[in-house]
Amino acid sequence: MASKVEKKSKVVVVGGGIAGALLAKSLQFHADVVLIDPKEYFEITYANLRAKVEPSFAERSVVKHSDYFTKGRIVVAYASGVIETEVLTSNGECIPYDYLVIATGNDDSYPKSRSKRLEQYQEDFANIKSADSVLVIGGGSTGVELAGEIAVDFPEKKVTLVHKNTRLLDFMGQKASSKTLDWLVSKNVKVILGQTVDLKSHQDGDKVYKTSGGETIIADCHFFCAGIPLGTKWLKESILRDALTDGGRVMVDQHLRVKGRKNIFAIGDITDIPEIKQGLFAMQHANVTAKNLKLLMYGGKESKMATYKAGPDMAIVSLGRKDAVMQSPMSTMIGRIPGFMKSSDQFVGKTRKQMGIDASCFGL
Repeated sequence: MASKVEKKSKVVVVGGGIAGALLAKSLQFHADVVLIDPKEYFEITYANLRAKVEPSFAERSVVKHSDYFTKGRIVVAYASGVIETEVLTSNGECIPYDYLVIATGNDDSYPKSRSKRLEQYQEDFANIKSADSVLVIGGGSTGVELAGEIAVDFPEKKVTLVHKNTRLLDFMGQKASSKTLDWLVSKNVKVILGQTVDLKSHQDGDKVYKTSGGETIIADCHFFCAGIPLGTKWLKESILRDALTDGGRVMVDQHLRVKGRKNIFAIGDITDIPEIKQGLFAMQHANVTAKNLKLLMYGGKESKMATYKAGPDMAIVSLGRKDAVMQSPMSTMIGRIPGFMKSSDQFVGKTRKQMGIDASCFGL
């Protein structure tokens, strides 16, 4: 057993979001781990709407990879391809692997450096603070949370939310949607459902926006919170192309291994697991995969591998600093009780603790 430990397998983790970061951190003392990510930091993304109205909040939610991943190697680049034994990167490297984990999440366009990301939050805050009216496009969790943050912190501002579907938070049940709509309306947010906003014909600096239903919206600034694609486009020409669904998700088995592969895993939002995509479940994916990789690397039997069961139909969405809407298999509730669970800290302290980062430090 000792000789197998000394050899140390090569593990490549592609993607430094919540799932990939936790996995890399968990394996760094058990294998030669390489983390490939186009940015130098890990972000607690379920806290980033709070950072738009309170930029200092991002000092705790945006953390350099090197603050928690101290043993392995960080490659700041995009993964551009996968072959049988190597991952290809945008900076021309070919990185060998014994085991590969894909955790590329959504294809968000974030700055490379932590300092630039923090500057973005300062800019967003300045835009919101100076505006008399704000347009939020998208009524999923991101759009709803942002509208709620602005409405609570800046009640004097006119906030309009436009959503293409006929109800908000359509990944949750009807009760959650209705309660959330009532809450937003009570905060003087104008909600327009069943319509889209044409941004292609919109000019920078223009304060007039047109909806697909013919409505005119006047807003000093807007935030687009809808339709972010999955981060799997780079796999379409790789050896894993046959493991992608028509919608771009990666098919995995009960052990989170990619369909047809023994040494390649996929975790987080990109998987085809039928569950609400959220950080809690992504972290559970990382924990199961870490157990399985340790088992395999230490010579354990495949029959002993841990399995992952789709998470329950559960979600919680913040509504400002004190309220939230929560759906569980047993009930749906809105107000201070679910708000106490998430809204005050956005799970930042808990996540920093799980990542082994001192929750009181700022990780500069």
